[in-house]
Amino acid sequence: MDESTLFTKIIRGEIPSSKVAEGSDWYAFLDINPHRPGHTLVVPKEQAQRISELSVESRRSLLDGVVEVQRRLSIEFGTTDFSVNLNDGPLAGQEVPHVHFHIIPRIPEGTSRPIWTQTKESSEPDFAMLADLAERLQAH
Repeated sequence: MDESTLFTKIIRGEIPSSKVAEGSDWYAFLDINPHRPGHTLVVPKEQAQRISELSVESRRSLLDGVVEVQRRLSIEFGTTDFSVNLNDGPLAGQEVPHVHFHIIPRIPEGTSRPIWTQTKESSEPDFAMLADLAERLQAH
């Protein structure tokens, strides 16, 4: 890939994000269109579309990032259950051509609720709510 992806621009700070955590080879931030509260993306700092294209070091570190995000979300949401998803390529549903894991905390109540940051009046993300949650998660 010659052109920087949306996620590379987020990692570089060119586009704002609600940071959850960061490691030397990965970056985690809240999804602006979450499926559930706490929906977090964990991305490698190395830009690649498919997980097989990442270096061994980036792949290993990326899973460390997934586990660290789960740890923080566990504290915030009181759960140890998560949906962890990787859409590996466009035919698999990958929308941004940059490897990324979706980490979604699961709790018994409310698993069928609609997307939480949107209201009937607006389809815009609630950036203030995302920033508040990101701050709490960073503190864990």
